[in-house]
Amino acid sequence: MIFRQLFDHQSSTYTYILGSRRGGEAMIIDAVIEHVDRYVQLLGELDLKLVKALDTHVHADHISGLGALRDRTRCITVMGCHSQVDVVSVRVEDGDKVDVEGISLRALYTPGHTDDSYCYHGVDRVFTGDTLLIRGTGRTDFQGGDPRAAYDSLFNKLLKLPDETLVYPAHDYRGETVSTVGEERAFNPRLQVGSADAYAEIMDGLDLPHLKMMDIAVPANLMIGANQLASGEECSLSVADVKKQIGRLDVVLVDLREDAGRRRHGVISGSLHAPYPDLDKFLAPGGVLHYEGRTGGKRILFYCAYGERSALAVATSKEAGLANVFHLLGGIDAWAEAGEPIEVID
Repeated sequence: MIFRQLFDHQSSTYTYILGSRRGGEAMIIDAVIEHVDRYVQLLGELDLKLVKALDTHVHADHISGLGALRDRTRCITVMGCHSQVDVVSVRVEDGDKVDVEGISLRALYTPGHTDDSYCYHGVDRVFTGDTLLIRGTGRTDFQGGDPRAAYDSLFNKLLKLPDETLVYPAHDYRGETVSTVGEERAFNPRLQVGSADAYAEIMDGLDLPHLKMMDIAVPANLMIGANQLASGEECSLSVADVKKQIGRLDVVLVDLREDAGRRRHGVISGSLHAPYPDLDKFLAPGGVLHYEGRTGGKRILFYCAYGERSALAVATSKEAGLANVFHLLGGIDAWAEAGEPIEVID
């Protein structure tokens, strides 16, 4: 596995790049917008393709690089389902897997620092966001923070991991780069408590200053969604428009979601499955979408969870030479909200 830990001095934020070598797929965690050029350069130098970009929570001290990375690389954006961000490609729940080739992280819902905080656990390491820091823990006095929820997340989730699990936080203010669960249990002063009430007493007494970037960063980070009309209004269809086209012999309905999302939320009946990370293969000569769209002259109609991936798929398809491509605005989420039928799959 390729692993890089990068640092933003302005916000003391750590960003992590994880890659597999065989196919060159990579993911990035907690990217900072000012360093997107550097991330893209490094990914190129390492011969990696960015497939997924994750944020552990809505950050208050910097503007996330998720939107910019999506626009530059057409990667999938990932956040927890409790996030109020306008649009991301995938919203994970507690226990869900976030995978790229050769790497799998398990999402852990760990509220307390914020009400949308998630950590991501791999085989030998855990990316703890602001929930668990090195010899510290994240503040709990804004964005739905709750010291008792934080205590539960720390003691009943993160500290249940094996002692040797490496701890990689989203921030450090003293130059520390990595710790372990065992070290933090033994030496982290905020974890030397016996109850949620005792932990809450510590956190409620901190009297921390207002973050200077908060009033800028939080609104910006809540509005990272892709413009679903960017490929042209004529390519963006409403639920009613899509409903009229389903079942036509000259239309291919394509589901871009991965298996977990399809099992959880169901599918629109009659749709072809072409996972977004593999879209280039489907569009290449010999691929089914290339055949149906170029040779067969059929209309390709994409949908995903919320409309972000499908909007990107329209642009990618046009670059691959397909002209008759469209997508469902708002994804299957909009379809379900409109009361349209959904087929449950195993």
